[in-house]
Amino acid sequence: MVERDTPASMWNKRYAEEAYQFGTRPNDFLVEVASRLNPGRTLCLADGEGRNGVYLAGLGHQVTSVDLSSTGLEKARKLADAKGVSLQLIEANLVEFDLGSDCWDTIVSIFFHLPSAIRHPLHQRVATALAPGGLLVLEAYTPAQLSFGTGGPPVADNLMTLDRLQFDFPGLSFEHALEKEREVIEGHLHNGQAAVVQLLARK
Repeated sequence: MVERDTPASMWNKRYAEEAYQFGTRPNDFLVEVASRLNPGRTLCLADGEGRNGVYLAGLGHQVTSVDLSSTGLEKARKLADAKGVSLQLIEANLVEFDLGSDCWDTIVSIFFHLPSAIRHPLHQRVATALAPGGLLVLEAYTPAQLSFGTGGPPVADNLMTLDRLQFDFPGLSFEHALEKEREVIEGHLHNGQAAVVQLLARK
């Protein structure tokens, strides 16, 4: 009987290469909205090799990066050391991790894709975890990304639309909400023209 890989082992294998799989530069949309974020307590969901958490730490945020890959988090630590910043690194499955309540000034979700049955309750917990006035920054691929094939999961149910996000976050005020096509150049796993949804939402 062949033992199936777990999500953690799959990502550990992917991150085992010396090169940073999604690069070391932060996500473009995160950079675009960074000036609107309060540099307080910041939670980066599925932060992988740490490019986004390290960027925000460099702007003065008190960053906690959570990911299920120990290998990714070790590379995040190395990147933080190279950039001269510090961040709290937590190895955990976000489906089970306690996000807290009314405690984060910013929560960042960049290309973090899950099946809708799991994603919806997690997004509800994300909204609960934001402090009053806190901001959610999210960018994800839409189902139209399947025709581009330049990154992201090859499963439509794992992808997001603006309508689905409005359903997931009914209590948040959307300050930026857009589906668009743009070039995504982030390492060799996200590389080329892509279909994305972007969200900046306030509690």
